[in-house]
Amino acid sequence: MGAVLAVVLAAAGCSSTGGKRAEERAAEAAEGRAAVNTPRWTFAMVTHSGDGDTFWDIVQKGAEQAAVKDNINFLYSHNDEANQQAQLVQTAIDKKVDGLIVSLAKPDAMKAVIAKAVKAGIPVVTVNSGSAESKEFGALTHIGQDEAIAGEAVGDELNKRDRKKALCVLHEQGNVGHEQRCAGAKKTFDGTMQNLYVDGTNMPDVTASIEAKLQSDKSIDAVVTLGAPFADAAVQAKQTAGSKAEIDTFDLNAKVATGLQTDKLGFAVDQQPYLQGYEAVDLLWLYRYNRNVLGGGLPVLTGPQIITKADADALADYTKRGTR
Repeated sequence: MGAVLAVVLAAAGCSSTGGKRAEERAAEAAEGRAAVNTPRWTFAMVTHSGDGDTFWDIVQKGAEQAAVKDNINFLYSHNDEANQQAQLVQTAIDKKVDGLIVSLAKPDAMKAVIAKAVKAGIPVVTVNSGSAESKEFGALTHIGQDEAIAGEAVGDELNKRDRKKALCVLHEQGNVGHEQRCAGAKKTFDGTMQNLYVDGTNMPDVTASIEAKLQSDKSIDAVVTLGAPFADAAVQAKQTAGSKAEIDTFDLNAKVATGLQTDKLGFAVDQQPYLQGYEAVDLLWLYRYNRNVLGGGLPVLTGPQIITKADADALADYTKRGTR
C-alpha cells in the first residue's frame, strides 16, 4: 500500500510540475520570450508584397509572433518584382538560413531559385500563392487558400445577391492567383463578368479606371476587387461615377470591416493572412524539431471565408489590432 501511495504522489508531483511549466511557457510567450528551448534557428520569409500592403503586414505579424514563441530568428523581405524577389531568396540561401517561406505569385520566376534552396537542404514552405506549383517545386507544404475555389465562392455569393453584371479588378498583371480568382468567379457566376486590369502601384489610376468603367456601363451592378486597399478606391470611384454597383473585395482589414458595418461594402473574402504567417513559421519549426509535415501532399487551407455585415462586428477588434 505504501509503495502504491508513493507512486500516486510521484505522479501527482509530475503532473503538477508539468502543468506549472506549461503555464510558465505560455506566460513567456505572451511576454515576448520563447516558449521552447530548441536551437535559435533562422527562418527567412520572402514575399511578393509591394510597399505599404496591409495584407502582408498581417502575414508578417503572424510570422513574427510565432517566431518569438518558437525561439526563431526571423528575417522578412519583399519585392513585387518577380526577379527581385528571386534575388532576395538567393540572398537568404547565401545566408544559409534554416528554413524558407516564399510566396509564388509568379512561379516561373521563382522555380530555379527554390530548386537551389531545396538542393541546399533548406526546408521550404510556400504561402498565399502558388499552391499548384508548391509540391512540384519541392516545398514541404503550401499554406493559403485555393484561389480558384475562393473565386467560385465569390460567384456563388454574387448569385445569392442577385447580381447580373460584375467587374473583376486585377491590380497586378502576371499574378497567377489573381487570374484564378476572377476565372473561378466567372465559372460559378450566373451573370456576366469582365476583367479590368489596373496599375496597383498607382492608386489614383486604379480609382480613375474603375470610375471610367462604371460611367461607361451603368449596367454593372457589382465590382470585385482583389485586395483590401483597392476596395476603398472602388468605393470612391462608385461615388464619383454615380453608380449603384455593390463593392465587394478579397481580404479583410480594419477599413474593410468598417465598410461592411456601414454598408459601403457588400462582402469580403477572408483568407486569414495572420494564420498564413503564423503557421508557416510554426510548421518549419515542427519540421526542424520533429520532422512533422502537414497537408499530406495537399495545401493547408486558410480560406476562403465569406465575411458580411453580420460578421463584421465580431471581427472589428481583431482587424484594429492588425491580426485579421
